[in-house]
Amino acid sequence: MAYVQTGLILIAEAMDTPEDSLKPTPAIRAAALSVHVFTAFGAALALLAMLEAVREHWAAMFQWLGIALVIDAIDGPIARRLDVKNVQPNWSGDVLDLVVDFVTYVFVPAYAIVASGLLLPVAAPLLGIAIIVTSALYFADLRMKADDNHFRGFPALWNAAAFYLFLLHWPPLWSTLLVAALVVLTFVPFHVLHPVRVVRLRWLTLSLMAIWAVLGLYVLAMDFRVGTGVTVALCAIALWITFSDALIRLVRSFA
Repeated sequence: MAYVQTGLILIAEAMDTPEDSLKPTPAIRAAALSVHVFTAFGAALALLAMLEAVREHWAAMFQWLGIALVIDAIDGPIARRLDVKNVQPNWSGDVLDLVVDFVTYVFVPAYAIVASGLLLPVAAPLLGIAIIVTSALYFADLRMKADDNHFRGFPALWNAAAFYLFLLHWPPLWSTLLVAALVVLTFVPFHVLHPVRVVRLRWLTLSLMAIWAVLGLYVLAMDFRVGTGVTVALCAIALWITFSDALIRLVRSFA
């Protein structure tokens, strides 16, 4: 009987060994957790951006938001490379990403849009509330992305919208109408290009985004005092990102 029990124990240990060998080491778990910490630093950058916004240092605010945008662009590939979802299953990268995106893409830019004086004074608080509420609903919408990775409706990129408001510096009425239109377009079912995940013409999109990044840094360095050529180029890239899918669909309908 003792021999049988010993044999069963040895068999159980042999069966457990492969499973144990698949368990992540402490170093791997620490590396996976560090990715979540890296993502969370985006929220810290949002705080720094807000401090600059309160001081009306708008270019500095956008610089911090730009760094947060870089973190948002690279943390996903790193997380997938390290299999963070399985190595650290108790931490939701998706939830963390949404929290950071909301404060960097929506909350801080909404404050800048309202407090900058770019909008009509009577409309600014109301539109600020509309930005926050509609964006929160958009982030919770499980249909926010189409099957081909395009966004459905205006994808709550209020950091980009605020950047263009400061760049164009239109009369308050025009800026107010633009913000109101974007709020409405949040729930209009047209497709907006995801700069990285949409496969179609990705080489062109990434090239345009590289140009946009260079020109954007130049604009911030010049505190938005740039020539017409830079402004036109940045607006053309924004129009391509926003309406290229609709344009391609229209062209194909006539083909």
